[in-house]
Amino acid sequence: MKHYIIVKFTQGTDYRALAEPIRGIFAQTLSIPGIRGVDVRLSNSERSNRYDMMIVMDMDRDALPAYDVSEPHLRWKAEYGGLVAAKTIFDCDED
Repeated sequence: MKHYIIVKFTQGTDYRALAEPIRGIFAQTLSIPGIRGVDVRLSNSERSNRYDMMIVMDMDRDALPAYDVSEPHLRWKAEYGGLVAAKTIFDCDED
């Protein structure tokens, strides 16, 4: 399945500067069995009604509970949760 995390950061947050540290955190999720890939993408639009970042994870459906309690996920929430103005989570099958 694909697990999408779509994030709008608080106004004034330099989310482009945060991209590499966030990529580093999510790269650590690849050690969780069933997680096959992670891609962190930045918006190419500066419009105020657009979200800033999309994190796409390719994983087995049964890897989601392990991800939820993993150190990288908890670290993402602890270090960046306060900078998030809005977030959408979307899961879907790959086909």
